Amino acid sequence: MNITALRPRLIQYLAPVARLFYRAGITPNQISVLSLLCGLGCAYLFYTRNFPWGSLLLVLSATLDLIDGSVARMGKRETNFGAVFDWITDKYVDAFALIGIGFSGIPVISHFWNVPPLFDFGVVAIAITGSLMNTFIKPVVYAEVGFKERVEGKIEDPLEGVGFFGRPETILTLAVGGLTGLIGIAVILIAVCTHLSALERIIYLYRRIG
Repeated sequence: MNITALRPRLIQYLAPVARLFYRAGITPNQISVLSLLCGLGCAYLFYTRNFPWGSLLLVLSATLDLIDGSVARMGKRETNFGAVFDWITDKYVDAFALIGIGFSGIPVISHFWNVPPLFDFGVVAIAITGSLMNTFIKPVVYAEVGFKERVEGKIEDPLEGVGFFGRPETILTLAVGGLTGLIGIAVILIAVCTHLSALERIIYLYRRIG
């Protein structure tokens, strides 16, 4: 069980906002670009240690990511490129946000142990790797196993509800960490939990298709 299970409900709440974008003639891919730009802004604000505002931009980016699919369905503009572009922008946002924290120079693990600052960036790198790999497992399954069925434009696969710490949990952890001044702890949690979640997915796949 993860926050992804709440996605349909969140999309329903955001439907009025999606209709505004649709009526304004803004395309789903343009919304994805806006989401990416918010992610870049978040990365810069994290780099300058303006974590509260960076967190708000990150939440806005994630919100736009929920809206683009709704706009696509309203205008019957669901395309294969749009689905791929959405995945790509999501991963750029996640990576850039964590990279911004890494280059900010804030103590992460060195806050608890007397280690060189390079170790702090190492933890950030582990968090980035976990965030990417935890998601990368899914398209590999699509390609190798052949899941193609779509529900409302999204591929329906057995991993949707597997893994306790996915992208929504990563975004929420970063946002809460930035707003509370605990961004270092947030990075440590992401570094640990994303890899454990990926391991959970690997074990699930082994049991199902191994």
